[in-house]
Amino acid sequence: MERTAFFSFISPFWSYSIIIAIPLFILTRTVKYPRSTPTPLRKLPPGPKPWPIIGNLPEMLSSKSVSKWIHHLMKNLNTEIACIKLGNVHVVPVIDPTIACEFLKKQDDSFVSRPMSMSTHLISRGHLTAGIVPYGDQWKKMKQMVVKDLLSPAKHRWLHDKRMEEADSLVRFVYMSQNNNEGGLVNVRIAAQHFCGNVLRKTIFNKRYFGEGGEDGGPGFEEIEHVGALFVIVKYLYAFCVSDFVPCLRRFDLDGQKRLLKNALRIMNKHHDPIIEARIKHWKDGTKTETEDLLDVMISLKDAHNNPLLSMEEIKAQIIELMFATVDNPSNSAEWALAEMINQPEVLIKAAEELDQVVGKNRPVQESDIPKLNYIKACLREAFRLHPVAPFSVPRASICDTMVGNYFIPKGSHVLLSRQELGRNPKVWEEPLKFKPERHLMDDGSDVFLTETDLRFITFTTGKRGCPGVVLGTTLCVMLLARLIHGFAWSAPPNQTIKLVESENEPFISQPLVVVAKPRLPNEVYLLD
Repeated sequence: MERTAFFSFISPFWSYSIIIAIPLFILTRTVKYPRSTPTPLRKLPPGPKPWPIIGNLPEMLSSKSVSKWIHHLMKNLNTEIACIKLGNVHVVPVIDPTIACEFLKKQDDSFVSRPMSMSTHLISRGHLTAGIVPYGDQWKKMKQMVVKDLLSPAKHRWLHDKRMEEADSLVRFVYMSQNNNEGGLVNVRIAAQHFCGNVLRKTIFNKRYFGEGGEDGGPGFEEIEHVGALFVIVKYLYAFCVSDFVPCLRRFDLDGQKRLLKNALRIMNKHHDPIIEARIKHWKDGTKTETEDLLDVMISLKDAHNNPLLSMEEIKAQIIELMFATVDNPSNSAEWALAEMINQPEVLIKAAEELDQVVGKNRPVQESDIPKLNYIKACLREAFRLHPVAPFSVPRASICDTMVGNYFIPKGSHVLLSRQELGRNPKVWEEPLKFKPERHLMDDGSDVFLTETDLRFITFTTGKRGCPGVVLGTTLCVMLLARLIHGFAWSAPPNQTIKLVESENEPFISQPLVVVAKPRLPNEVYLLD
C-alpha cells in the first residue's frame, strides 16, 4: 500500500545552515538530470521564479512545513498544477483529478519511474525492491515476483487463516481492556498499528511476536520497537532532503534524516536478519522443506536455470518494503474514521446496524462479509479522502520530455499528486471538509470499493506503479474497522470530546485516539479460538 509523504519539517537552524552551505559547494555540484530547456511553445506549469542553479531551495528551506508551503503557493497562483525548481530538478505538484489522470493513466508510460534519493537507496539496499526503485530491469523482476508470487489471489487465500488469527487477537486485546462489561479505555492507535504489525509478522515470518509479547495480549517491547521503526521509515521515505537536490551535500546529513533512517533500519535488521539468515540455511541444508509463509515463498523461488531467484539482500530489502507499505494506511484510516464516527453518533449507529444485519451478533466478522459491508467501506473511503496518510503520493519521475495539457514536463521531473487537495477539492466535493460517508454509496446499491480510479482522492493510485496490494490493503482496512465497530460500542471518555486536529508534522490525529470501548456481543464471541 502506498502511503508516504514527500516533504517533512526542517528546523530553522538547519534551514539557514543549508542555505549558507549551498553556495560553498556550487562549483562541485553534480547534475542529477540532463537539463531540458522550455521554449515559448513548451512552457512549464506556473511556479515561483527560480534562483540560478539552486532554484527555489531558499524559499522552501525557510518554510516550517514544505507541504503547506507548496499548497499555499498553488493557492496564491490559483493553479491546479505547478512547477517548483529545486536545484536541477523540476517538482510538479497536482491538485486536479483530471490532470492527475493524464499523468497516471493517459501518459503512464512516461511517468513509470521513481526518483532516486538518499532514503530510497538506504531503505531498498541500493534499489533492489519493487515499489520505490527507478524504472529498469530490477524493478520489472521484483514487481513481477511481488504480483505473481507474494500478492496473488491464490496467496491471499492461502494466508487467510493467519489474517483471521490476528483479527481474533485484536478483538480479544480490546475485550480484555474493559472491566466487567462496563467498558474500558482503549488506545485505538496502538490497537490498530499493532494489528497491522501482527498480520505482517504472521504472514511473512509465521510469528506474532519477536519476543514474549505483552502480558495483556498486546505488543511487547520488541513489537513496539519494530512498529515504531516502521513508522520512522514511513515518515522519512521521500521526505524532503536537500542533498537529494544538491548531491555534493550528501556526506553532511545536514537535516539528520540519514541518521534517523539508519537507526530505524538497524532496528528492523536486528529483528529480521537472524530469522531470514537461519531460514535460508535451513532450506539449503534440507531441514526445512514446507512452505509456511511469505519468507519461505521468496527463498524457494527459482529462476530459469533452477538457481535461487532472489539473493539474500533482495529478500531482506523486499520484506522491509512490504512492511512499511502495508502498516500505515489501514491503521491511519481506521483511527480517523472511528474518531469521526464517535463525533457523529448517527454514523456510528448506522455502521453498527449494517454489521448486525450482515453478520449478526453470534459470530465475528469474516472476510467473506466484506463485499456486503458497503457502509463500512464508505466510511473508510471518506477517511481516505478527508484524512490521507500523507500530504502527497509517492512521487513519479518522468523518463522523457512530454506535454501534459498545455504544459511542458521535462525529463526527470518529480510529479506529486496532492492527496490532501485532491480529496478536499471544492470543485469535486460538496462540503469537502465534512465527514459524510453517504457520498460514496451508489444509488443502485452496487458494491463500494476502496479503490478510486478517477483519482478524486488517493487510496492505491493506479497504472504500472499502482499498489499491487489492493486486495490485501482493502482486507486489512475493512476487517480492522469492522471488527472494532461490530465488537464494541465506542464513546468519548466522560466529560471529554474528541478533537479532530491534525498533527503538525505527522499524518495522524494530534493525540492518539483513546476512547471507551464497551462489548456489544455475547462474551463467548470474544473468546473464540
